[in-house]
Amino acid sequence: MRKLKVGNNLVNVNDIMETIQMIQEENLDIRTITMGISLLDCCDADIKKSCGKIYDKVCRKAEHLVKTGEEIELKYGIPIVNKRISVTPVAIPLAVSGGNPLEYALTLEKCAGACGVNFIGGYSALVQKGFSAGDKELIESIPEALTVTDHLCSSVNVGSTRAGINMDAVGMMGRIVKRSAELTAGRDCIGAAKLVVFCNAVEDNPFMAGAFHGVGEPDCEINVGVSGPGVVRAALAKLPKDADLTEVADLVKRTAFKITRMGQLVGKEASGMLGVPFGIVDLSLAPTPAVGDSVAHILEEMGLQMCGCHGTTAALALLNDAVKKGGVMASSHVGGLSGAFIPVSEDAGMIDAARCGNLSLEKLEAMTAVCSVGLDMIVLPGDTTPEMISAIIADEAAIGMVNSKTTAVRVIPAIGKKIGDELSFGGLLGAGPVMKVNYTAPDIFIHRGGRIPAPLQSLKN
Repeated sequence: MRKLKVGNNLVNVNDIMETIQMIQEENLDIRTITMGISLLDCCDADIKKSCGKIYDKVCRKAEHLVKTGEEIELKYGIPIVNKRISVTPVAIPLAVSGGNPLEYALTLEKCAGACGVNFIGGYSALVQKGFSAGDKELIESIPEALTVTDHLCSSVNVGSTRAGINMDAVGMMGRIVKRSAELTAGRDCIGAAKLVVFCNAVEDNPFMAGAFHGVGEPDCEINVGVSGPGVVRAALAKLPKDADLTEVADLVKRTAFKITRMGQLVGKEASGMLGVPFGIVDLSLAPTPAVGDSVAHILEEMGLQMCGCHGTTAALALLNDAVKKGGVMASSHVGGLSGAFIPVSEDAGMIDAARCGNLSLEKLEAMTAVCSVGLDMIVLPGDTTPEMISAIIADEAAIGMVNSKTTAVRVIPAIGKKIGDELSFGGLLGAGPVMKVNYTAPDIFIHRGGRIPAPLQSLKN
C-alpha cells in the first residue's frame, strides 16, 4: 500500500485516486458550506437601526465566505456547489422592532448580493405552539418577500413532537404557499420553491430552503452539507446481484463514511480559515437533476424495477439507516437533517418515475416516514386549493410529530397548469411534472383550527 507524506500526515495513494474518481465520474461534491449568523444582538426597537445592524454584521462575518470556499475547492479539488448564509429567524428581531417585515427581507437580499452567496435563509417563524409578537406579520409577508427577492429563502415550523401541531398556522400556510406561487407565476412559481413548512425543524440545517440559525447555536458557525448519491449508486453497481441486503447495507455504510470524511475535512478547513467554530456535517444524500446523481437510482440499483413500486419504502429505510450509521462513524459533529432526500424535481430518477405515473403523492408520503425530510419539490396542479395544501402539510406534520423526526413540505402549485404539464426551475431545483392530487375536500377539518395535541411519546421526562 503506497503512501505519500502530506504535511505531517501519511496519505494512502489509493484513497486519493478513489476520491478523484468519485469527483470526476460519480458526481461527488460538497453541496454547501453554510455560515450561520445570530441576529440576536441586532435587535432594536427602531426597524431601520435593526436592519442596519443586520447588514453590517452579516457582511462582516460572511465577507470572505465565498472566497474561502473557492480556495478550498482549488486546494483539494473538491467541488463546493453552493455557499450560503442562514440567520436567526427574522420573526425574532421583528418582534422587537415591529414595522414592515419586508424591510428585513430586502436587507437580507442586499446582504446576499454583497457577500456573493447563492442563498440566504432565515426569513422564518417558529409557531409550533402558537403565535408570538411578529410571527403572523412575518408569515403574511412571505409571498411578497419571496417575490421581490432572488436569494431569500423562508421557512415556518408549525409542529413538534413536544408541542403538537398548530393547525391555525397550518391553515395559514396553505394560503401562503398558494399566494407565493401566484405572485411568481410568470417565473414558474419559483416563490413556492423557496418556502418550506416544517415539523420538528432543526437549528443547524445547512440545506435550503429550510435553513435558519437557531437561538441555541453559537454567534457564528460553519455547517457543511455533503452529497454523493452517484457515489453510492456506483458502489452498489459493482456489488454482485446475488449479494444479500445485509451486504448492501454494509457497502452503503462504508461509502457514506468516505463521503462524510470529505465533508468533515472541508468544514474544519473553512472553520480555521474564517476563524469561526465548526458546527456540523449534514450527511444527507442530496440528489441533483444530473444523470447519475439520483437517490431513486440507488433504490433501483438495490433491485427495484423503478422507484415508486412496492418495496420502495423498505429500500429507502435501509438506505437512510446505513447512511446515518456510516456517517456518524466518520464525524463526531453530525447534525442537520442527515439522511436521504427525495425532492422530486431535483432527482432524475424521481422525475422519470413521476412522469410515467409510477410514483404518486401517496407513495411519497409513505416514503417520508423513513427518510429525510418530507414532501419536497413536488409540483401540484394550479387549481389545488389552499385547504388541500394545508391538509398535505398537516398529514406530513403528523408523520413527523408521531415519529419524533423532522418532516417538511415544499410543494409548488403550478398556476395555470394541469396534471401532465411541467414546471422548470433550472439549476439544482430542476424540473418536475404536475402530479395528481386527491380533490376530495378537507375544508371543514382545516377550518376548525386549534391544535392537534402532542402525542404520548412527548412525555419523555
